[in-house]
Amino acid sequence: MAKTIPARKDVPAKDKWDLSSIYKNLDEWESALKQLPELTKEVAKYKGKLGQSKENLLDALKALEKANLQMECVYHFASLEHEADEDDSAASERYGKAMMAYTSFSSDLSFFDSEIQSIDEEKLNKWIEEPAFKDYKIFIQKLLHFKQYILSEKEERLLSLQIQSAETSQNVFSVLTNVDINKTFGSVKVQDYDQQLTQTTFGLLMHNHDRRIREEAYKKFYAKFEEHQNTIAATYSGSVNQDIFTMKARGYKSSLQKALYGNKVPEEVYYNLIKCIHDNLDTLHEYYDIRKKALKLDELRHYDVYVPLVDSVKIDTPYEEAVEICRKALEPLGKEYTDRLCNGLLNGWADRYENVGKRSGAFSSGAYIGYPYILLNYNKENIRDIFTMIHEGGHSMHSWYSVHNNPFMCYDYTIFEAEVASTFNEELLFEYMLKNAKTTEMKKYLLSMRADDIVATLYRQTMFAEFELKTHELVENGQPLTVEVLRKTYRELLELYFGPLMHFEANSDLEGLRIPHFYNAFYVYKYATGISAALALAKRVTSGGEKEREDYFKFLKSGGSRYPIESLRIAGVDMASVEPVQAACDTFKAIIEELKSLL
Repeated sequence: MAKTIPARKDVPAKDKWDLSSIYKNLDEWESALKQLPELTKEVAKYKGKLGQSKENLLDALKALEKANLQMECVYHFASLEHEADEDDSAASERYGKAMMAYTSFSSDLSFFDSEIQSIDEEKLNKWIEEPAFKDYKIFIQKLLHFKQYILSEKEERLLSLQIQSAETSQNVFSVLTNVDINKTFGSVKVQDYDQQLTQTTFGLLMHNHDRRIREEAYKKFYAKFEEHQNTIAATYSGSVNQDIFTMKARGYKSSLQKALYGNKVPEEVYYNLIKCIHDNLDTLHEYYDIRKKALKLDELRHYDVYVPLVDSVKIDTPYEEAVEICRKALEPLGKEYTDRLCNGLLNGWADRYENVGKRSGAFSSGAYIGYPYILLNYNKENIRDIFTMIHEGGHSMHSWYSVHNNPFMCYDYTIFEAEVASTFNEELLFEYMLKNAKTTEMKKYLLSMRADDIVATLYRQTMFAEFELKTHELVENGQPLTVEVLRKTYRELLELYFGPLMHFEANSDLEGLRIPHFYNAFYVYKYATGISAALALAKRVTSGGEKEREDYFKFLKSGGSRYPIESLRIAGVDMASVEPVQAACDTFKAIIEELKSLL
């Protein structure tokens, strides 16, 4: 009997998130949206007056805080509604209104940062030491960090006005690949039916144990990308050029420096990551050798690297039971943590199951007001969905602690830190499930799954990060990004990372033209640093005592009150050094050694 996916209106309330923690009803949201222009005007009336007195500055900061908080709530509510049902035209319209309000809001208040930075720094530093400024001190100190790269008010306004047009390359890429090309891949014969080939089903087909299916899907998929390679190369080139325009306009020495400067991440962190992974590629190549032997292949092809080494173990874990597994796995963090997370997962934080129009995948989305919400598409027969639940739960608990230990103007943590809390939870779940595995098959499955996850997060994301670095450096040094240059650059990285065992197709290098993360430059390296920090901290907490656990909670509570390298150092890991990355590589090596013995 086929499973029917319900419409949003037919989903029971207990299975949906409870958005009333933000607004009790749509009338409240509409009222808040209408108030935004007036709140914006209240801030704008201080334009040109911020430095006249500390009283003016304090009043303006309070007005800005109130306006920002309202804008965040309006956008957050509309965004969550939209993600839960993209077929709901009314929700889509509200989301559109929120986006328009945000663009106008940003433009009207673009004067604020540059005007604060124009205040005499000695005078400003004296003001913010007074008790009245305690909720705004860190916010202002972070603004001053950017001072040398902030432009005049008119220039800042011009840059804010081109925010929307700056996303053109990303939008064109998304529409081209997810809509236009997505309709043309054709289908692949799977058993007794034809499976339509799309961006989504490509990943599923790469996991199919029938090699003929994988090969056919791979070749049809990349053939279509080859037909559009010049257009996609042009869109990516446009994105890189936009990054370099902004870098040069603000006066940074490189795109990498601009990307890392805001979080005070030393450029050595990026270079050390790449070098350390290069030094440990022999372990990755050994993994591919294990894969080749386990799959009994004469030669390893690029379409052979995603199929699971071990068949999925059949499970039947209802949602509530999965929550209790998470509770047990997270016991090293204490009862307060587990009770809060599990109660949230059962009572209003989570949107549990798939419905028509709901966004695929999963995410956590927290704001200063309301629950730290979690979108899931939970399937009780998929063991990975338990890992997804605990991963997003890690994000949400990070948000909860950040909100409850910081003022609004400095509560939000960075992406550099975000992946630590989520991957930390995954590692605890992996260790718990491996320890309690009742069969050798379950152990093999868990080890192979964890090995694949580390390859995807540590090694593969570093390869992507190296590609981004190379493409930006090429343009910065005067080399246009033609399709030939992009393909050659990516192929060299494929051959380096996958090693001598891998046989590539003539168009395998087109993979470099289909990665959406490349349109948000220098983002992906944070996945690799995140898993490195998470593995180190999980080991430290589980093998340590009360101090090690409290150090980890200091990190969760830091929010945006510290820069990420500092907050992680307080937790017990120094990401400015190469040791955490090397330790992650050592963990991967230990996993594949154990997996090799079981296989």
